Amino acid sequence: MAEAVVLYPTPAIGHLISMVELGKLLLTSNPSLSIHILIAAPPYNAGDTASYISATTPSITFHHLPPISLPPELSAASPHHETLTFEVIRLNKPVVSQALLSISHTHSVHAFVIDLFCGSTLPVAADLNIPTYFFYTSGAATLASFLYFPTLHKTIPKSFKDLHNTLLHIPGAPPIPATDMAKPLLDRHDKAYQFFLESSINLPKSKGIIVNTFESLEPRSLEVIREGLCVPDAQTPPIYCIGPLIMTKEHQGPRSECLKWLDSQPKRSVVFLCFGSLGLFSAEQLKEIAEGLERSGQRFLWVVRKPPPEKNQSVGVSASPEPELESLLPQGFLDRTKDRGLVVKNWAPQVEVLSHESVGGFVSHCGWNSVLESVKCAGVPMVAWPLYAEQRFNRVVLVEEIKIALPMNESDDGFVRASEVEKRVTELMTSFESSDSVRRRAVSMKDEARAALGDGGSSRVALTELTELWKRC
Repeated sequence: MAEAVVLYPTPAIGHLISMVELGKLLLTSNPSLSIHILIAAPPYNAGDTASYISATTPSITFHHLPPISLPPELSAASPHHETLTFEVIRLNKPVVSQALLSISHTHSVHAFVIDLFCGSTLPVAADLNIPTYFFYTSGAATLASFLYFPTLHKTIPKSFKDLHNTLLHIPGAPPIPATDMAKPLLDRHDKAYQFFLESSINLPKSKGIIVNTFESLEPRSLEVIREGLCVPDAQTPPIYCIGPLIMTKEHQGPRSECLKWLDSQPKRSVVFLCFGSLGLFSAEQLKEIAEGLERSGQRFLWVVRKPPPEKNQSVGVSASPEPELESLLPQGFLDRTKDRGLVVKNWAPQVEVLSHESVGGFVSHCGWNSVLESVKCAGVPMVAWPLYAEQRFNRVVLVEEIKIALPMNESDDGFVRASEVEKRVTELMTSFESSDSVRRRAVSMKDEARAALGDGGSSRVALTELTELWKRC
């Protein structure tokens, strides 16, 4: 009977792509494996993955699960789009069980690998005697926070959002302002909080946790997790660091115009501003960014999306039409900066941009995929400007622990002034002492990433250990 591993990602584009890339990586270690990926229908615009899936290796089989109808009142129960994802995963359990059973009829299923959001399916695999592993698509420091989250819940009676000027001391992480915890965790009465608490409780119940990081990027966090300090009342499962795992090919077709533009720019002279597939800014904030970029005098490549209908909304879960740049940006901005800047609408091939020798800095929303792309592709230092999910937590880690980013500091109202944009972009792209430090560290991490993935490297060894373990199951 053929050997198989079944993967079950969250439908959001960043999570799904990471899981597909994991499937490809498993095939490099064991080409005889049959990889099956269960695709849940997203409850919101989670990013266009159709073209990416269609271009994926034929050795991977995709099983598209039927759409789920969610009750309309669910959106009113929580402002966080993650709540919708958790509910879809919960309601999908019967069809996931059927899919696993069907695959088991023709394959020997060695492992069921699930996303953090999919912890509610642990009993489904257990009923079929299939060992379950989590694939954690963010970094080890945030994994430490989720493993420790049940302890924080027991010991802190207040919501994190109400703990202003309070630092949380989480084993394996730098001191974290309580209000910088992942956004869905800030209100303990929110449905999203409860969902994440349940998932955190489920993490130690798995056979192991696969993490998209590498040993030398987060050594302290990994050591503390393995010592069991994040799960004081249960056994910590084995940790397998197999990263940095990033998209191997972003798109098909002609070379992007922005890459042609980069060809004409001096080496390491351009700062790249991009905020993920879902990140949004208000019209007022876009104008401040433009003003700050213009005043900085630096060369830039900036990806702009249309502002959301609500001023304080930072994540877009519906299709984003093309922005009207002339009306959104300051009058004359595009003309005044045309010799040193390029603004593109909605999307740029991020991996290829970061790999281009003209790019010398990255202003990022701190999504973990973007962090790893920055590290692996070019060793490019960052300005950390978080928008949603666990990104504020990531900012602290990138600035204080890993030391490959400068912080973008908001005002008390969450707004970033043009003066701050100017200051940070200038600091990143010129030879100030702090910039030199993060640049050297970023370049060092690029070398470390390549070593981890090479023969005898820590990530290669962990992957081999994992696949050999599955063969013996």
